[in-house]
Amino acid sequence: SRAMRTIEAGIQSMNADLKDKTFLITGASGGIGLATARLFSSEEATVIAHYRHNEKSINHLAEELGKNCFPVQAELSDEVQVEEMYRRALSKFPRIDGIVVNAGAWSEPEQPLHEISMERWQGILDANLTSAFLTCRGFMKHLAEVPRESASIVLVSSTAGIFGEAGHTDYAAAKAAMAHGMTLSLKNEIIQLAPRGRVNCVCPGWTDTPMAARGMDDPELMAKVFSTMPLKKVGQPEDVASLIAFYSSEKLAGHLSGSIHLIAGGMEGRMVDGGEGIEA
Repeated sequence: SRAMRTIEAGIQSMNADLKDKTFLITGASGGIGLATARLFSSEEATVIAHYRHNEKSINHLAEELGKNCFPVQAELSDEVQVEEMYRRALSKFPRIDGIVVNAGAWSEPEQPLHEISMERWQGILDANLTSAFLTCRGFMKHLAEVPRESASIVLVSSTAGIFGEAGHTDYAAAKAAMAHGMTLSLKNEIIQLAPRGRVNCVCPGWTDTPMAARGMDDPELMAKVFSTMPLKKVGQPEDVASLIAFYSSEKLAGHLSGSIHLIAGGMEGRMVDGGEGIEA
């Protein structure tokens, strides 16, 4: 079945030397976060698996991963809840080696800027950017309290933050701030707390996740998407998880910091062909 193929793909070890390290992964109940949690566990890392609402999925993940998984619930745009999330995690694990800032929300429906309400704008910024700020701030506080040589932050942004996305200016603005403002600032801050600390960002394009499912059901939309990509396929969560594990690994990416890495089948901000012969 497709579900079993996904699980099998997600547990193939890549020898990233993450054994006995502890990572907080936000948005671990589905999509990219879920695939990342499985991959990190296959590397014998301990996963602090954050979720917001999907307790059923997280419970299944915890059952699957066993002692390598510690679920934590929080609304990440809420300062008090994020502080409590870290308090709970650190009461069990005295040291967190890295974080994967993956949780976020897509803006629906498509709307031009002049129709976007203040409520929607603030909600999308809170879900994507404020949550990233609070998650990173909590980790940086931890680094200040528990000194060490190395640490890792991987921010999960989007191609929308690189190329923009008409009809989703709110989402694109939040993801651009993560990719450029946060990544390029924090790479210079983290070394004050951990001299070999690294901050990198991955920017997935269309990926087969629940958040993208509605768009993927629109053949006309997908034909336009594929016309910007030399690789005519939708990415899988495991594709992104592998890149996240790479950047989280001091062994594999120990001299990389401040990188902003697209993982989108070679996507460009323009059409590379006319879309002929594409099967969406």
